[in-house]
Amino acid sequence: MDVYKLLQLNRKIKSHRIKFFGLWFLHTFKRRYLAVNLDPVMACNLRCKMCYFTDADFVKTLKGQFKKEELDRVANVIFKRALKLQIGCGTEPTLYKNLEHIVALGKQYKVPYISLTTNANLLDEAKIESLIKAGLNEFTISLHGVTKESYEDFMKKASYEKFQNAFKAFAKLKQQYDFKVRINYTFNKDNFYELTELFAHFDGSSFDILQIRPIRKIGNTEYNDFDLDAIRDDYPSVLETIKNNCKKHNITVLASDSIPKTKDSNQSSFIFDYTFCYVSPNKFWKPNFNWKEESFDDFSKKIKWSKQLWSNIFKSKKQLKSMSNRLNYEIDFN
Repeated sequence: MDVYKLLQLNRKIKSHRIKFFGLWFLHTFKRRYLAVNLDPVMACNLRCKMCYFTDADFVKTLKGQFKKEELDRVANVIFKRALKLQIGCGTEPTLYKNLEHIVALGKQYKVPYISLTTNANLLDEAKIESLIKAGLNEFTISLHGVTKESYEDFMKKASYEKFQNAFKAFAKLKQQYDFKVRINYTFNKDNFYELTELFAHFDGSSFDILQIRPIRKIGNTEYNDFDLDAIRDDYPSVLETIKNNCKKHNITVLASDSIPKTKDSNQSSFIFDYTFCYVSPNKFWKPNFNWKEESFDDFSKKIKWSKQLWSNIFKSKKQLKSMSNRLNYEIDFN
């Protein structure tokens, strides 16, 4: 399954009514439609300046990790409805010792696409290969700086050498296995322009997708300059340079055509909250879901989930505008 073509299809379908009818149909007939985002451990090994892990008070609230038997139950409850399993959503999943078991559970329940979001500092060739063999389809790698100086400044406690070694392993293993590597680059006015030098520092054969996303406020972060007006006018031309560079290496680019303003809306993402399923040791999809004892179907009936999906078919976009703060990403296939 190509999740990026599904995203592109979502952008092409303009009618939110058609989308909600599709979700209602899939839910009613017990088909897959959820994007399950799983944090197995509530911790991180880095302290990136643009991340809430630089907020000491907030970090104190993040505790816990799944036991093996709990993950088995999670998989039984929700993986049969998962169109995609994203391991790592707001924390660092490679800190979890039995990561391959989660991937294997995804394969056991026939989840079509399994991805791992990580800062890659704890990955080496052996670990990468074991995850691929377990059934992982994609590594999604967080990157906040292209050069060593910028990278280690924004991603505190990280090693540029370890990061580069992971990408060397990706390039090597791609000759033997079929998997994707995606870079998620969060930019601000201080690290944006160096993106034009990406291929002077990274092997174009080591990754497949580049997502460029503007900084957003996600807590009391150490870096807190959210004003992007200084680079707004240059953004289209720099993005065009980046796209042209990526095209030479057959790399897909995910980026908005312009830097969105706070008031901008993404009308393609009205369905986001109805497909997004977050799971952690402390949360599971919706409030009051007793997942250790209830099934997904039973709880869905209790909260009248099918009725909610059906009623959204007849709501106006104005009524659904609560989703309008999500970013609009154009997918540039080469």
